[in-house]
Amino acid sequence: MVVELPLDEDGNRIVRIGHSPDPDDAFMFHAMTTGKFPTPGYTFVHELQDIETLNHRAMNQDLEVSAVSIHAYPDIADHYALMNCGASMGEGYGPMVVCKQGVSEQEARAGIIAVPGLKTSAYLGLRLAWGEVNVEVVPFDEIIPRILDDTYISGLIIHEGQLTYVEHDLDVLVDLGKWWNSTTDNWPMPLGGNVVRRDLGVEVMEDITKYTKMSIEYALNSPDEALEFAKAWGRGIDDDTNQRFVSMYVNDRTIDYRDEGRNSIRKFIREGQRIGMIRADFDVGELQFIGAP
Repeated sequence: MVVELPLDEDGNRIVRIGHSPDPDDAFMFHAMTTGKFPTPGYTFVHELQDIETLNHRAMNQDLEVSAVSIHAYPDIADHYALMNCGASMGEGYGPMVVCKQGVSEQEARAGIIAVPGLKTSAYLGLRLAWGEVNVEVVPFDEIIPRILDDTYISGLIIHEGQLTYVEHDLDVLVDLGKWWNSTTDNWPMPLGGNVVRRDLGVEVMEDITKYTKMSIEYALNSPDEALEFAKAWGRGIDDDTNQRFVSMYVNDRTIDYRDEGRNSIRKFIREGQRIGMIRADFDVGELQFIGAP
């Protein structure tokens, strides 16, 4: 059954977009949530929450559109479809396990690793690379401070922490993006994607995907304007770091996963199934992407 969306005072369908308080997500959704181009029949509003919370909200089918971890996608695939745009993929870089100088990989593996969430793609990548490890969930923006105050010997960092860790003289024990490249045909590491709820119907799903792609293209074509908007969500990072981080995760592949990106997602999910972290009954062969050529 197709669900009817609520309407605003002008009769436009209201579509809520959930994304993380992160510069790259803010950058790509900037244009469509601030009315920078016409979206006839639709009004888009954004709701900001950390990615683990968004993963769980998607399990409850709360939002029409959401950024989610690729790791979490099979759990919500009955109710949401992946868009072919909005990818966050590590092109030779990705989440990292970091520690204070002098800590060995063996010591980190033997200790408790702070991780940003059990449904994050970063955590699945860690388990694929290191196997069974002891972890505790810590808000992503508290992981580096908890390493510095010795609460944890190491931590799995995501978002802009992948750039700012150098300011704290931390060492990298494993870069999961590089590790994934080395274990595949140099494919990018899948991290996040955008999903749209299936009960909206095919026409609305395709409309929303089209406007999301247009929003990403607008930002890439008018980067200064979108970067200024994105900076508000960067938790105090400077302009250079903001630009560097956004360019890492919003690029041509964000407009279109392309074949190797889609194949990388399929392999990532299959590997998760192999180690028992993704439901075995999910049919990777049936995975489709709204808006793919």
